[in-house]
Amino acid sequence: MRWRDRFEFVGEAIQKAEQETGERKGHYLNVTAATPEEMYKRAEFAKEVGSPILMHDFLTGGFTANTGLANWCRDNGMLLHIHRAMHAVIDRHPKHGIHFRVLAKCLRLSGGDHLHTGTVVGKLEGDRNSTLGFVDQLRESFVPEDRSRGVFFDQDWGSLPGVFAVASGGIHVW
Repeated sequence: MRWRDRFEFVGEAIQKAEQETGERKGHYLNVTAATPEEMYKRAEFAKEVGSPILMHDFLTGGFTANTGLANWCRDNGMLLHIHRAMHAVIDRHPKHGIHFRVLAKCLRLSGGDHLHTGTVVGKLEGDRNSTLGFVDQLRESFVPEDRSRGVFFDQDWGSLPGVFAVASGGIHVW
Protein backbone atom coordinates (compact mmCIF):
# COMPACT_ATOMS: atom_id res chain seq x y z
CA MET A 1 0.00 0.00 0.00
CA ARG A 2 1.48 3.36 -0.99
CA TRP A 3 1.33 6.46 1.23
CA ARG A 4 -1.72 7.99 -0.49
CA ASP A 5 -3.70 4.74 -0.12
CA ARG A 6 -2.56 4.41 3.48
CA PHE A 7 -3.60 8.00 4.31
CA GLU A 8 -7.07 7.42 2.81
CA PHE A 9 -7.42 4.08 4.60
CA VAL A 10 -6.46 5.60 7.95
CA GLY A 11 -8.80 8.58 7.45
CA GLU A 12 -11.72 6.24 6.74
CA ALA A 13 -10.83 3.99 9.69
CA ILE A 14 -10.72 6.98 12.04
CA GLN A 15 -14.14 8.20 10.87
CA LYS A 16 -15.62 4.73 11.27
CA ALA A 17 -14.14 4.25 14.75
CA GLU A 18 -15.40 7.66 15.88
CA GLN A 19 -18.91 6.91 14.60
CA GLU A 20 -18.96 3.51 16.31
CA THR A 21 -17.59 4.65 19.68
CA GLY A 22 -18.57 8.31 19.89
CA GLU A 23 -14.99 8.98 20.97
CA ARG A 24 -12.39 11.16 19.25
CA LYS A 25 -9.74 9.07 17.48
CA GLY A 26 -6.54 10.00 15.75
CA HIS A 27 -3.39 8.88 14.00
CA TYR A 28 -0.19 10.72 13.12
CA LEU A 29 0.27 10.46 9.37
CA ASN A 30 4.01 10.30 8.64
CA VAL A 31 4.85 12.76 5.86
CA THR A 32 8.63 12.18 5.96
CA ALA A 33 9.87 11.91 2.38
CA ALA A 34 13.04 12.00 0.31
CA THR A 35 12.48 15.64 -0.76
CA PRO A 36 10.75 18.65 0.80
CA GLU A 37 8.47 18.88 -2.24
CA GLU A 38 7.23 15.34 -1.68
CA MET A 39 6.85 16.03 2.03
CA TYR A 40 4.61 19.05 1.36
CA LYS A 41 2.58 17.02 -1.15
CA ARG A 42 1.96 14.42 1.56
CA ALA A 43 1.15 17.12 4.13
CA GLU A 44 -1.44 18.69 1.82
CA PHE A 45 -3.05 15.31 1.22
CA ALA A 46 -3.08 14.50 4.95
CA LYS A 47 -4.88 17.79 5.52
CA GLU A 48 -7.40 16.89 2.78
CA VAL A 49 -8.25 13.58 4.47
CA GLY A 50 -8.83 15.43 7.76
CA SER A 51 -5.73 14.65 9.78
CA PRO A 52 -5.13 17.31 12.47
CA ILE A 53 -1.61 16.04 13.23
CA LEU A 54 1.32 15.18 10.99
CA MET A 55 4.41 13.23 11.93
CA HIS A 56 7.95 13.88 10.72
CA ASP A 57 11.19 11.98 11.41
CA PHE A 58 13.38 15.01 12.08
CA LEU A 59 16.73 13.21 11.96
CA THR A 60 16.11 11.30 8.74
CA GLY A 61 14.21 14.20 7.15
CA GLY A 62 16.68 16.87 8.21
CA PHE A 63 16.45 20.06 10.25
CA THR A 64 15.76 22.40 7.33
CA ALA A 65 12.92 20.20 6.08
CA ASN A 66 11.61 20.02 9.64
CA THR A 67 11.62 23.80 10.07
CA GLY A 68 9.80 24.25 6.78
CA LEU A 69 7.20 21.66 7.77
CA ALA A 70 6.77 23.24 11.23
CA ASN A 71 6.07 26.59 9.57
CA TRP A 72 3.68 24.95 7.09
CA CYS A 73 1.79 23.28 9.96
CA ARG A 74 1.43 26.60 11.82
CA ASP A 75 0.17 28.28 8.65
CA ASN A 76 -2.34 25.46 8.09
CA GLY A 77 -3.60 24.99 11.64
CA MET A 78 -2.07 21.56 12.11
CA LEU A 79 0.08 20.04 14.84
CA LEU A 80 3.48 18.52 14.14
CA HIS A 81 4.56 15.41 16.03
CA ILE A 82 8.27 14.74 15.82
CA HIS A 83 9.60 11.19 15.78
CA ARG A 84 13.25 10.47 16.45
CA ALA A 85 13.87 7.58 14.08
CA MET A 86 17.61 6.83 13.82
CA HIS A 87 18.49 8.63 17.08
CA ALA A 88 20.05 5.54 18.68
CA VAL A 89 22.75 5.46 15.99
CA ILE A 90 23.71 8.97 17.10
CA ASP A 91 23.09 9.06 20.85
CA ARG A 92 23.21 5.57 22.39
CA HIS A 93 26.89 4.61 22.14
CA PRO A 94 28.55 5.48 25.46
CA LYS A 95 31.91 6.53 23.96
CA HIS A 96 30.93 8.71 21.03
CA GLY A 97 28.00 10.47 19.45
CA ILE A 98 25.67 13.31 20.39
CA HIS A 99 23.58 13.16 23.56
CA PHE A 100 19.83 13.21 23.00
CA ARG A 101 19.68 16.43 25.05
CA VAL A 102 21.55 18.18 22.22
CA LEU A 103 19.23 16.65 19.61
CA ALA A 104 16.22 17.78 21.66
CA LYS A 105 17.57 21.34 21.80
CA CYS A 106 18.14 21.32 18.04
CA LEU A 107 14.59 20.10 17.55
CA ARG A 108 13.21 22.91 19.72
CA LEU A 109 15.08 25.41 17.58
CA SER A 110 13.86 23.70 14.41
CA GLY A 111 10.18 23.55 15.40
CA GLY A 112 7.57 21.00 16.29
CA ASP A 113 4.69 20.65 18.71
CA HIS A 114 5.59 17.41 20.42
CA LEU A 115 8.56 15.08 20.37
CA HIS A 116 8.75 11.34 20.93
CA THR A 117 11.23 11.45 23.83
CA GLY A 118 11.22 8.03 25.39
CA THR A 119 10.63 7.48 29.11
CA VAL A 120 12.34 6.60 32.35
CA VAL A 121 10.86 3.07 32.06
CA GLY A 122 10.17 0.61 29.26
CA LYS A 123 11.62 0.07 25.79
CA LEU A 124 12.89 3.63 25.38
CA GLU A 125 14.23 3.72 28.92
CA GLY A 126 16.71 6.38 29.92
CA ASP A 127 18.31 7.65 33.11
CA ARG A 128 15.56 9.43 35.08
CA ASN A 129 17.48 12.63 35.84
CA SER A 130 18.90 12.90 32.33
CA THR A 131 15.44 12.34 30.80
CA LEU A 132 13.91 14.99 33.06
CA GLY A 133 16.75 17.34 32.11
CA PHE A 134 16.04 17.21 28.39
CA VAL A 135 12.27 17.26 28.97
CA ASP A 136 12.83 20.55 30.84
CA GLN A 137 14.89 21.82 27.88
CA LEU A 138 11.94 21.08 25.60
CA ARG A 139 9.15 22.69 27.57
CA GLU A 140 10.45 25.36 29.95
CA SER A 141 11.24 28.94 28.93
CA PHE A 142 14.13 29.05 31.43
CA VAL A 143 16.12 26.04 32.63
CA PRO A 144 18.58 26.67 35.48
CA GLU A 145 21.89 24.82 35.76
CA ASP A 146 21.34 21.42 37.37
CA ARG A 147 24.25 19.07 36.80
CA SER A 148 22.33 16.15 38.31
CA ARG A 149 20.03 16.45 35.28
CA GLY A 150 22.84 17.06 32.80
CA VAL A 151 22.14 20.80 32.53
CA PHE A 152 25.58 22.43 32.75
CA PHE A 153 24.55 26.07 32.35
CA ASP A 154 21.41 28.20 32.56
CA GLN A 155 19.38 28.02 29.36
CA ASP A 156 17.08 30.94 28.56
CA TRP A 157 14.74 30.04 25.68
CA GLY A 158 13.11 33.47 25.67
CA SER A 159 9.87 33.44 23.72
CA LEU A 160 10.72 30.34 21.67
CA PRO A 161 7.73 27.96 21.91
CA GLY A 162 8.16 24.80 23.92
CA VAL A 163 7.79 21.25 22.69
CA PHE A 164 5.55 18.76 24.51
CA ALA A 165 7.37 15.54 25.44
CA VAL A 166 5.41 12.37 24.59
CA ALA A 167 6.14 8.67 24.95
CA SER A 168 4.82 5.78 22.94
CA GLY A 169 2.07 3.51 24.17
CA GLY A 170 0.39 6.15 26.34
CA ILE A 171 3.14 5.97 28.95
CA HIS A 172 3.82 9.18 30.90
CA VAL A 173 7.32 10.50 30.16
CA TRP A 174 8.23 11.11 33.78
